[in-house]
Amino acid sequence: MKQMIRTLSIFLCAILFIIGVTPQTTRAASGWTWLPRLWTHASAAPSVYYAVPGGQSIGIKLHAQGVLVVGYHFIHQGKVALSPAQRAHIRIGDIITSIDGHPVNAIEQVTQCVNTAATLHRTVTFHIIRQKTPLTIHLKPEFDDDSGGYRIGLFIRDTASGVGTLSFYLPKSKQFGALGHVITDVDTGEPILGRGQIVHASVTSIERGESGQPGEKRGSFVNDHQVLGTIEDNHEFGIFGLLMSPPGDTVLNKPIEVAKPEQVHPGPAQLLTVIAGQRVESFHVMIVRTLSQDHPDAKGLIIKVVDPALLAKTGGIVQGMSGSPLLQNGRLIGAVTHVFVNDPTQGYGIYALWMVQKALRIHQDRPREAA
Repeated sequence: MKQMIRTLSIFLCAILFIIGVTPQTTRAASGWTWLPRLWTHASAAPSVYYAVPGGQSIGIKLHAQGVLVVGYHFIHQGKVALSPAQRAHIRIGDIITSIDGHPVNAIEQVTQCVNTAATLHRTVTFHIIRQKTPLTIHLKPEFDDDSGGYRIGLFIRDTASGVGTLSFYLPKSKQFGALGHVITDVDTGEPILGRGQIVHASVTSIERGESGQPGEKRGSFVNDHQVLGTIEDNHEFGIFGLLMSPPGDTVLNKPIEVAKPEQVHPGPAQLLTVIAGQRVESFHVMIVRTLSQDHPDAKGLIIKVVDPALLAKTGGIVQGMSGSPLLQNGRLIGAVTHVFVNDPTQGYGIYALWMVQKALRIHQDRPREAA
């Protein structure tokens, strides 16, 4: 019992609080949306952490645990248009985990199960997860005059991909953190539960940001069959996992101290990111405001790009820059997460400490998960 009490006492619930500045419309600097999610962290931790700053562009492949419902497809029977799935009360955002007792993780598996049921003219049993609640739904495929086959009337997705920025990796455990915010489905806005891989990526062009219209890094995967790392968690504070091979050169190829939030202050800082090809460069930014945080929370920093070269190329913070590490006084202080839609020279950042602690938690929990 004493051990249980001690274990419980070292975990603190994350809290959300309102930032005391004029409300700003923001856009996730990766192009993916940020949604809040509760997280706990251990307070009994080392007094100083060290991490190697990133800045490299990475290609992200995230595979959902199950298949995500992203829309309805209406089939036609004479003059009637209907979606059997909608009629059976399957909702957009539901995750299909199995059909007739068979686990599904790919669109092809769903198609096969539905076709088998249609051939036998029988009802299909869907096992789904809706907002973390497991449900069972029965529906029967219906004949579609347009396609000449049986359909259930759903649009589904099994993977998500995009380009972001590596924030750091830990030299001993090889754990990495990137993006600084959760990846959500572009259609449903729901976090994607699953695992995946990261690969090297190259920036091919940039669309400059303007007021009211965030810019964007355009990139391509490089040798996408060579896995750079595995994604183990898609979390409020970013994607985290294990590096399989070195991420490539950056401005600093050695561990540096990770700053505590109270060590970060308004003033000059550096941002590491790629704006062409695969070369990481350092650019000048200003930390406009820091928020006092004793517990893990997002959006702890307000950043302003002041580097003439970066402003000329990007107009400020653009999508694809999410996860770019921030340095101040020789320490890793945070990562870029969002851009202000009406002022692309400014955006939010997350304290690096929260990301590093999350990465370490995954490393520490892995043996127990394997057991």
